[in-house]
Amino acid sequence: MKSNKEAFRDYLELEKKYSAHTINAYLNDITFFEIFNAEQFQQENVERVNYSQIRTWIVSLVDDGISNVSVNRKMSSLKAFYKFLLKTKQIEVSPMLKHKALKTPKIVQIPFSEKELTDLMQQVGEPNGFEEVRDKLIVDLFYTTGIRRAELIGLMKANVDLSSNVIKVLGKRNKERIIPILPVITEQLRVYLQERSLLENIQDDKYFFISVKGLKLSESFVYRLINSYFSRVSEKVKKSPHVLRHTFATHLLNNGADLNSVKELLGHSSLASTQVYTHNSLTELKKVYANAHPRNK
Repeated sequence: MKSNKEAFRDYLELEKKYSAHTINAYLNDITFFEIFNAEQFQQENVERVNYSQIRTWIVSLVDDGISNVSVNRKMSSLKAFYKFLLKTKQIEVSPMLKHKALKTPKIVQIPFSEKELTDLMQQVGEPNGFEEVRDKLIVDLFYTTGIRRAELIGLMKANVDLSSNVIKVLGKRNKERIIPILPVITEQLRVYLQERSLLENIQDDKYFFISVKGLKLSESFVYRLINSYFSRVSEKVKKSPHVLRHTFATHLLNNGADLNSVKELLGHSSLASTQVYTHNSLTELKKVYANAHPRNK
């Protein structure tokens, strides 16, 4: 018979459609709480804990220097686990019922400017050979589609439709979405495919983006690529694929795109997720307003 934790894993994978990375994070958090509970309270059965025991773990984590953001993530894992136990009638009341998340500082993502993007493309110039063509295409695809890093890495060759100028990606919770691509990007995709066809011994052929050895790209490789490229033109602390996704959304909003359209392009399930990108467009709007209104002259 499966343990509650094993059943929870199946629930996250089969019903919630979470990624393997997310599932492992949830289960690791629960395991760490099990270990803490056994050591602190000599109780191995976390299904029967009370909130004071969870609170003791929170205090211990904070004392160990764990950030409030990380603590909140661990509590989210516990909350989901106890919600599952309620659903399966393993418990009658969740010990997380009255839990309130720790306060965290609001972090405003700073997107790259249009000038930084222009400067970078001028520095890169015309790519030559498989790796240069691939790397520039990755940067451009992030900026012109706003796709997530995992979506780019998991992009299937069969889901790139050059004749219709669209790509199909698999987003969070295995939700598929169709993203339009600009004609200039379609041309880059064609050039990349030509270079790709010259490679030998391709092992992960179903994936669109591969290494020079024919293997699926890793998350760390894509992160290092973006960081390396933008270190040439930007002094921003954070230079990541997510910042490029943020840049995509901000630049669209700054240039008149409506929030609902940006929401669909990003693959967000609600407008609340997309609204975090309106901070910078509001700043831009204030500038336009201040410069254009007669009363301010």
